[in-house]
Amino acid sequence: MSSAQAVDVIRQALMMAFWLSLPLLAVGFAAGVLMSLFQILTSMQDPAVGAIPRLAAFLAGLLIFLPWMLLRITSYTETLLGNLGRYAR
Repeated sequence: MSSAQAVDVIRQALMMAFWLSLPLLAVGFAAGVLMSLFQILTSMQDPAVGAIPRLAAFLAGLLIFLPWMLLRITSYTETLLGNLGRYAR
């Protein structure tokens, strides 16, 4: 495997990690902003008021995006293993 191929494989892996984490990060960001606004408007500063809805949002996001995430990672793995002979040279 040449250094260019190694860099390409690492780049593809990092991009796949980015795209897989992006939906959950966006859900967490939106939930955090909404909970912060809610706490500011109601003057409730209890940590549980912000933490429990954020965890619920992450769980809902995971359940919603899991089929898409599994499809993407399966496609990436098939492509990587399909090109294994090319990388072995």
